[in-house]
Amino acid sequence: MATWSRFQKIAIISLGAVGGGFAYYQINSTRNDKKFDVYNSWTTNYTPTVKWDKNWDHREPECIVKPLRSDSVKPEDENKYNEQIEKAKSKAVRHLFLIRHGQYNVEGLTDKERILTELGRKQADLTGQRLACLDIKWDLIVRSTMTRAQETAKIIQQHLDKNIEVKDCQLIEEGAPVPPEPPVGHWRPEPRQFFQDGARIEAAFRRYFHRAPPEQTQDSYTLLVCHANVIRFFVCKALQFPPEGWLRIALNHGSITWVSILPSGNVVLRTLGETGHMEPKFISSRNYPT
Repeated sequence: MATWSRFQKIAIISLGAVGGGFAYYQINSTRNDKKFDVYNSWTTNYTPTVKWDKNWDHREPECIVKPLRSDSVKPEDENKYNEQIEKAKSKAVRHLFLIRHGQYNVEGLTDKERILTELGRKQADLTGQRLACLDIKWDLIVRSTMTRAQETAKIIQQHLDKNIEVKDCQLIEEGAPVPPEPPVGHWRPEPRQFFQDGARIEAAFRRYFHRAPPEQTQDSYTLLVCHANVIRFFVCKALQFPPEGWLRIALNHGSITWVSILPSGNVVLRTLGETGHMEPKFISSRNYPT
């Protein structure tokens, strides 16, 4: 009986080893056939529910360079094509820092009257100090043309290098990017706002969110001082999340959101709505009258 028991154990171990080897072979064979692009582990095939669009910014090298004609491909033509692909590849990282303006007076009837509150100015000052502590060589500051964003940006700029290039942009003004899902009862813009604002904010995304051009050899750092709706929509779009989910994200005043666009076209969200540089008494998200 003891001998038979040992035989059973040996048989089971042998079958396990054979089965494991066969599974390993099958997985590697499947990989070579490129039937699956993503693997959860070496033992499990995994098919993504939504596949990443590598050419989301229309800058994938294979989509920029004119393809070879399959009917007459010479070795020298193929070499030239490969050289063009290499030249078209991005080589640097684009870092985008999205800053929400400080708290402002919502009782103002016009944009010019909707100035920062005392708390909003303090928030902008603290955020400027935080950005200065990062010891980053900023390449560009882009400011929304709305008063509260202009004020916030100018306070932040006091803490940074005076020689940074500064641009104003109407595209990143506050607006209603797309009807949110689920709907939120307290926020009901006119339907036409989505049509008007959505196209503008989408244009802003295309202007600022893309991988670095091939001629850029050093990483770049851009500050965009704008608004919560715009930032939330940008984050969803950049990560290829459903854009209608933008209102599920909450952002504090003066918060820092950091997005990096890699040379491969992959996108990394490094921080979302960071306000750890503020004491709790200075943190707010909703606007209140002065």
